[in-house]
Amino acid sequence: MSDLDWLIARPVAHRGLHDAQNNVIENTPSAFKAALAGGYAIECDLQITADGEAIVHHDETLGRLTEGSDRLAAMTFAELKQVAFKQTADRMITLAELCDLVAGQATLVIELKSLFDGDRRLVARAGELLSGYRGAAAVMSFDPAQVAALRQLAPRLPRGMVAESQFSRQPWGQLPARLRRSMAYFEHVASTRPQFVAYAMRDLPAAIPWAARRLFGLPLLAWTVRRPQDWQAAKHYADQMIFEGFRP
Repeated sequence: MSDLDWLIARPVAHRGLHDAQNNVIENTPSAFKAALAGGYAIECDLQITADGEAIVHHDETLGRLTEGSDRLAAMTFAELKQVAFKQTADRMITLAELCDLVAGQATLVIELKSLFDGDRRLVARAGELLSGYRGAAAVMSFDPAQVAALRQLAPRLPRGMVAESQFSRQPWGQLPARLRRSMAYFEHVASTRPQFVAYAMRDLPAAIPWAARRLFGLPLLAWTVRRPQDWQAAKHYADQMIFEGFRP
């Protein structure tokens, strides 16, 4: 675990240190700057645009936080830069812009979002950009195929699996049962070879993360911790937390 001690050195702010009541919205420059000011590591999400750019946003469609209702994958980066958030003057930024903003001041823990459709453009773009980034960064995904592709395209970039115990809740129900079983029981490990695990706090303790941490020495991040008392329980089974809604 010593090679990735930097990954678990500081609590990880989920989608940046966001605070909607004060118009600091998740996955925006304001949230990332707040996390830097607080001395936290930063978790964020990446989506792919129509023109192959890696853009920082959680949802695959507009509307929850922004104006509009289109799919991000159907829009170019230039078009997405024009999309207004409902509560902030911030605009979406690319992974390259995030790297410039953070500039090695904090660890980046980056989740690759996936439609489980075999599209590898996001993996390729993230691997390309982060392979030249001089700061501390790690990449993870729920999608085993994304992580396996990352292993091939950018083998030196730290990679991890995001997981939970059953994958029975939405949106996982739309996936084939065989794939959900593979994700839950890490049947993909021969191809993904994860170097860390991010596991649902609500499902701890569980056998798979216990084995990953205790038998194979993989750092374990617990997501998403929303109350200090929840971390008091989860920290017995995890090395660090991905948190939101409070300041550790």
